[in-house]
Order: sequence, then structure tokens, then C-alpha cells
Amino acid sequence: MILAPHSDTALAPRALYQEVAERLRQQIFDRELEPGSWIDEQKLAAEYGISRTPLREALKVLAVEGLVTMKVRRGAYVTEMSSQDVRQVYHLLALLESDAAGEVARHASDQDITRLRELHERLEHEVRQREFFFATNEAFHMQLLVLGGNRWCQQIVGDLRKVMKLNRHHSLFRQGRIEESLAEHRALMNAIAARQADEAVRLMQQHFANGLAAAAPD
Repeated sequence: MILAPHSDTALAPRALYQEVAERLRQQIFDRELEPGSWIDEQKLAAEYGISRTPLREALKVLAVEGLVTMKVRRGAYVTEMSSQDVRQVYHLLALLESDAAGEVARHASDQDITRLRELHERLEHEVRQREFFFATNEAFHMQLLVLGGNRWCQQIVGDLRKVMKLNRHHSLFRQGRIEESLAEHRALMNAIAARQADEAVRLMQQHFANGLAAAAPD
């Protein structure tokens, strides 16, 4: 629940707008605010029990992340992904995450690789629990980036993955895609464990190519 700014227990203004941004972000991911829809600032401010100032600051945060589009004299809209947007996001993710996969295969410790494999094994067990599977799948990819050691890459990919959730045609929604994705993860883990960096790069690029084929809007 968002705290009213004048309450004795109210958060500091900076913390408040971050809290508002997180709530808005979740509403967008949950499709309570649909892609392409206008964001009614007055209505949301009343719903949250806050003034419009922290709400507008929160919208600026989401605009930087790409989740919200600000239009002159028209206000804020939830970003709508075009087919070109989807292709561009997948292209960048493939470049950045394949580079990370190669770095992990070359330089990660055996202990690091074991932790990555444990995440993959969780995916195998959660294959029929979609909400858990999606979260663990993202955790797997982000852990790969952490092990790759480039914090700028982690930041960029984190924002790209938020934007990717706007796509109505999520790649893992296609029938059979989860099982295909798991098989691709298995092959990737085997390449990393065998320290086959070039093969890890190729497999990650193929993983995103297959994901794009499943996710691209008609």
C-alpha cells in the first residue's frame, strides 16, 4: 500500500516516488495498465493516496526504462511494442548475453558454474508452474550476466528485459516453446561446463533467434 505523503510514517520523497514507480511497473507487467493505454495521473494519484508530484517523478523513471512513453501535451502512455521494437530488443539481448556466456565459459569458477546449473535445475522442476518458471528463467539469465562481470551489461539487459515484458506475444507463451527453451539451456550449460566459449556464444545467439521467432508479432 502506498503511504500518504503527509502521514507520520510517510517515506521520504525520493523513496516515495521509487515505491510508486515499482507499483506502476508491476501494474504494467500484470496488464492492469495495457500497452498503448493512457495513464490517468489524477485517477492514479487518488488511488494511491498521494499527490501528483511523486507520481510524475515515478513516470519519469519508467520513461527512462522504456516502459512509459511521454507525449507532448498528451501525457504518459504505456509503451506499445512494434514488431521492429521486438526485433531490436532481441538483437541487443542476443549480442550482450552471448558475450556474457562466452566470458562465463572462459573465466567463471567451477563453483560459479555449479550455482548457474542449480538455477537451470530449478527451471527443469518448474516447467509446469509458469509463474515460477518465468521468474527463474530471468534469474538464470541475469546470473549469467553477473558471472560475466560487466555491470554495465547487467544494467542495460535489466532494462531491456523489462521492456520485453510489454510484448503481448511473449516467446514462452507459444505451445512447446518452454520445452524447446529448456533444451537450449541444457546445451548451453554443457558448453559452459566444458569451457567451450565459442559454442556457448553460438548457442546463446541461437536461443534468442528461436525466442524471437516465437515472440515476433504477426
